[in-house]
Amino acid sequence: MNGAATAGAVPGGREVRRMAKTSANRSAWGVAEQRRESRIPATIALLVSIAIQFKLPDPYALGPVWLLPSLELAILIPLTLIAPVRVPVESHVKQIAAMLLIALAQLANLVALVHLVQVLVYHGKSVTGDTLLLAAVGIWVTNVIVFSLWYWELDRGGPDARMREDHDAPDFLFPQMTTPGCANEDWAPAYFDYFYLAYTNATAFSPTDTLPLSPMAKAMMALQSTASLVVIAIVAARAVNILT
Repeated sequence: MNGAATAGAVPGGREVRRMAKTSANRSAWGVAEQRRESRIPATIALLVSIAIQFKLPDPYALGPVWLLPSLELAILIPLTLIAPVRVPVESHVKQIAAMLLIALAQLANLVALVHLVQVLVYHGKSVTGDTLLLAAVGIWVTNVIVFSLWYWELDRGGPDARMREDHDAPDFLFPQMTTPGCANEDWAPAYFDYFYLAYTNATAFSPTDTLPLSPMAKAMMALQSTASLVVIAIVAARAVNILT
């Protein structure tokens, strides 16, 4: 009985890492052996987010409208030029720079969201519908981009750590990990997989094909869907106000 219980037990962290090293489990856990992931797709997404921040009206920004986007560009451009691809062993400076970049974009979007709520609650009648709608769409799109970057940067320790065979247990369960036969043997989640995850979470307010496994992943998805719900509720409230 003990043997049966042991055989059916859920593997721990060390066991997961040992399983990932075997060829039979490599594709199931998404180990991108000897494969480097380009930073360009994430850079493009961040550039879209920065462009949206530049277009937001001054009241929706923290300080001058150009301040945070300029800081983001000051980090993004040299980081992309110096490290256009993610490698298995990445310096802590590059990792910290990437985290700081996402945090700045998150801060800018949070400030814009708080101001959007204040506008609707206290100054709803004095703001035109098109201004409110454009701000809401920009905040919603940025919300998707920022959380896709967080998911991409944090899952199993980040893109660099995911290339190593001794990576941590997954934070997200992608369909290819449960049915490895439907993907290539060297499949591993790339940035677009995390972007799709963030997009579906923002539209459905819940997981769709990819499930959160760790407490961190569940908390982040809950925060993202809450922010998305607030933005959509604001737009709906404004629409009702116009109709009535």
